[in-house]
Parts: sequence; C-alpha cells; structure tokens
Amino acid sequence: MSIELASCLLTLFLLAGIGAPIGYSILLASVMYLGVAGLDVALAGEKILQGFYTSTILLAVPLFIVAANIMNAGSITDRLLNFCVAAVGRFKGGLGHVNVVASLIFSGMSGSAVADAAGIGKIIIEMMTKDGRYSRGYAAAITAASATIGPIIPPSIPMVLYALVSKASIGSLFLAGILPGILMGLVLMAMNYYLAGKRGFVIEEPVPLRELPRKTANAFPALLMPAILLYGIYGGVTTPTEAAAVAAFYALMLAAIFYRAISLQGLYRVFVDSARSSASVGVVIGGAFILNFIVISEQIPQAISALLEGSDVSPVVFLIAVNILILLLGCVLDATTIILVIVPLFIPTCTALGIDLVHFGVLVVVNSMIGLITPPYGILLFVINAVSDIPLREIIAEIWAFLAVLVAALLVMLLFPDLVLWLPRVFGYLG
Repeated sequence: MSIELASCLLTLFLLAGIGAPIGYSILLASVMYLGVAGLDVALAGEKILQGFYTSTILLAVPLFIVAANIMNAGSITDRLLNFCVAAVGRFKGGLGHVNVVASLIFSGMSGSAVADAAGIGKIIIEMMTKDGRYSRGYAAAITAASATIGPIIPPSIPMVLYALVSKASIGSLFLAGILPGILMGLVLMAMNYYLAGKRGFVIEEPVPLRELPRKTANAFPALLMPAILLYGIYGGVTTPTEAAAVAAFYALMLAAIFYRAISLQGLYRVFVDSARSSASVGVVIGGAFILNFIVISEQIPQAISALLEGSDVSPVVFLIAVNILILLLGCVLDATTIILVIVPLFIPTCTALGIDLVHFGVLVVVNSMIGLITPPYGILLFVINAVSDIPLREIIAEIWAFLAVLVAALLVMLLFPDLVLWLPRVFGYLG
C-alpha cells in the first residue's frame, strides 16, 4: 500500500470514527490523498464536475425522491393501506401481511426504503399496536424489514447508483428486481404467519368482499405508477431519467388534482425536504467520483482480479464471499456508500469471472437493503424509532427472525440467477 493511499484511508476512518458525515469524510480523505501525492487539489473539483456532467442518469435520483415525498404528503398512503387491509387483513397475522403488502405496493412508487418506512411506518405501527394486538417491538420490526423491499421493486434509487458505477442497463436492473422483491415479501409474510400462529395474535375482522372493488378503485390510480414507469422505459417512450420525471409529475397530479390532498404549502415542504435529501446523496456521490479516481490510480481492481484469478476462485464462491463482506459492511455503512465506494472494486472481477452484472447488481442492492436493518447501524431501525418512539432495544429484539429469512432469500437469488434474470430476458436482455 502506498503512503498516499494509507493517508487517505487513515483520514477516512478517523473522520468516520468521530462521527463526521460519510460524504464529507470521503471528500476530505480524497483531498488528503491528492495533497500527499503532490497532485493539484483542484483535481477533486474537476472529477466531481466531470462525474456529474457525464452522468445524466443521476437526474433520476432527485426526481424519484420528489415522487416519494409527494406520495407521503398526500393521502395516497392511507388509500393504499385501506386497500391492503381489505385484500389480506383477513388472514392469520393480518396486519403484519398488510404491512408487507403495503411496502410491496409503495416500493413501486418511491424507490427508497427510508421513504417507505417514513411514509407507511407510523400509520401501520399505530394500527398494529392498537388495543395491544401486536407488541410494539414486533410491529416496528416487521415495518423496518418490509421497508427493505422499497428499492428492489422499480423504481429504485440504489439501482440507479449501481448502474452509474457498473454501466449495466438500468431498464434490465429494474425488471430484474421485480421477482426478488416479491420473493422478499413472501418470505416475510411466511415468517409473520408462523409467528402469528405461535404467539396467538388476534385475527382481524375481515372486510366484506363486496367492499374490495370500491377500495381497489380508490387506490387504482396509485397502483398504476409502476406499470407506467416500466411501460415508458421498455415501450421506448422515455429514458429512465425521463421516466423518473414522469413519476414525479404523475405523483403530483394524483395528490394535487385527483385526490386533492396536498396544498401549496405542503408542496413547498416537499420540495425543501427533497432538496435536502438530494443534496445529502449528492455529497456522497461527489466524494465517490474522486475516490473512484484514486482507486483506479492505485490499480486496486486489477490487483483484486489478479489475486482471485491466481487462486482459481469459482464465480459462486466469489459471490458468496463478496455478499458476506457487504453484509458485514452493512452493519456500519449506509447503502449509498457501499454501492458507490465498495462495489466498483469488484466489477472488473465479475466481468473476468463471467458473472452477469445485472444479477450482481440485484444481489448488491438486496444485500445493501438488508444492511439497513442490521444492528448496530441499521438506518431503518433509527427511522422507525424516530417516527414511532419505540425504543431501539425492543425493535432489535424482534428483528432477527425477519433478518434471517431475508438472508435466506438473498442466498436463493445468489444460487439461482435465473430467478433474477428471467424477466429481463423475456424483454430481450441478452445476459
């Protein structure tokens, strides 16, 4: 390891260790590298500008954030929950199933696990804990676990970021996330069904079937968003970035005109919150642009590839090793940092081993989402704690069963790549 890289890593770990935001830590560590290497520090600004100007797909990130925030600000979440209660609330563990199905549907509109948890979290937790139907920790844990589905089913902000670093097809990534997202929902519902029977949770009074068409019609415009996005991309009508703009506009039309559930003041708050969220992601992306330049300069991906080629590692063993590493990193790092900083190190090796980059991307995103509920630094655990005031210790005590089935689902996706790639191939993907 060169003295320049050592100084960069030391600065990064020192700043992150004392609690500095990870984006700023990456920026300052990169500047330290440039200074020690005797390079012009202005090169940092140049790499950031080049990265943003040549990556038009990044425009999709703030647009999807706006769409999710508009959904939260309007009454769309309430309508979706009413539909889910009518559809699956009648089964054992009913409100737990409602929680998961609501996340499956909301994931087709937000592209963000945090937006999913914040939008549905408080409402569904209050429904589940009313009259002591479910314990507080259980309600919070299944809400956090189901929110991990948000960025798997399209649209997906993490998949946009992965497409940026891997050059994989964003449309194929979106399609590849649908079946894994459904699988995650099914394993969570299965675990919920088992625990509901074991603990004797109350079965909800079923909503009469005659009311289901009315509730479906009420939520139908919101349910159309994923179909509109995928048709726009695969029908050749829009690019992925334009599809994100359509999603934001469609969400605005639903909330402001169709449902009449958002005011001008509410819309202003949506734009302010979206700008803040986009800026925080942008800082990490900017730091990643410089850090990737450093990684290439130090020839780290080539060194990893040479090491693995010399040890004759099979693709499956490599995937298992990388996913274990990402699971461990998910305990201390957020998904954006993992995708932008860690994952690019392994892209050349995936290519050399013949691993499909769309399959690898879905594994990375699913793994990174599982990291959001992994103690001690599970961001979704903190989000649920913030919106519900339920102590973290109660949430963590109940999260392990859901964490286990999600890891099992990840292993199935790893061992059976056709599960991930079947739908993209139906639409012409050649991988």
